[in-house]
Amino acid sequence: MLYGIAAAAATLLLSALLTGVLRVPALRLGITDRRRRRPLPLSGGTAVALATVLVAAGADAAGLLPLGAGVGRMAVAAGCVALLGLAADLRRLRWWVTPAGTAVAAAFVVPYEETGVAAGVAAVGWIVVATAAFRALDHADGLAGTVGAVGAFGAAACATAELMDGLAALLGVLAAALAGFLLHNWFPARAGLGAAGALFTGFVLASSAVFVRAGQGIGAGAAVLYALAAIGCADAALVVLGRRLDRRAVTRGRPDHLGHRLRRLGLAPRAVPVLLGAGSAGGALVAVCVHTGRLSPGAAWWVAAAAAVLVLVLVRRPVTPVFRPRQRVASASSQVSERLRVRSG
Repeated sequence: MLYGIAAAAATLLLSALLTGVLRVPALRLGITDRRRRRPLPLSGGTAVALATVLVAAGADAAGLLPLGAGVGRMAVAAGCVALLGLAADLRRLRWWVTPAGTAVAAAFVVPYEETGVAAGVAAVGWIVVATAAFRALDHADGLAGTVGAVGAFGAAACATAELMDGLAALLGVLAAALAGFLLHNWFPARAGLGAAGALFTGFVLASSAVFVRAGQGIGAGAAVLYALAAIGCADAALVVLGRRLDRRAVTRGRPDHLGHRLRRLGLAPRAVPVLLGAGSAGGALVAVCVHTGRLSPGAAWWVAAAAAVLVLVLVRRPVTPVFRPRQRVASASSQVSERLRVRSG
């Protein structure tokens, strides 16, 4: 217990330090969020991945927090996925590249001896979908970090119930790394997570959930997996449904995610991650209770119903940006002033 607390504290400090130190190199290399009106360095993704892997590997090598062969293999695969995400941050990749790379990494992680071949293939598909859905949450300051940290705590609780101490330790370290990153990512953000950090975090969370439920009931397993990823699934459903209703390409980015639409309802930027983080905490609580037998798998339907209501309420909200760029506002003001000057003259 004491070693776990020390590892989490070290990870939090290391992640916060690396996020700040790597900001300048990220700006110089052009690793920035292209969706922003100002350059936002995506140093958080590298910081979260490095802090998590370094602390977990160091504690495992020292014998303080043994990970085990399966968890160690998952950490290596997650590192490879993070490198793929870093490539996506550096340059635009075709939409299918990151899902394909995630599927290859997941194929080496799923414990087929416990799941069986058919369920293992389904688990690979789930890891790909859940990882992509989590990546899409990186569209608002503080959102992906908050939901990821909450999901890591929920998955760690499930792992602890199964006496998977190595997996619980890795998830605890990940949650601490995300907390350190949030010190720079809370509105107004000074650093972003990017594809590297989002893919790394989503992959670890999805793979951990598969590890925890491997070899157990399919119905309860599906309920646990969904409840842990409820916010990401709701965001993905909202985006797909909204774009199909507007007859737009699903793979073409737009400001139509959960955070964007909640902002259109009038929520403050800092309220969005708090609200969705609370929703993620509710889903994680249901997942833990279902996993430990305190609730029936049917409880996940309540989570699904709440997510469906949220999607249906928001799907017809406007998706235009909340604020116009300052440059355009200033230009419009100067044009009006010029017209008034000409008329008065």
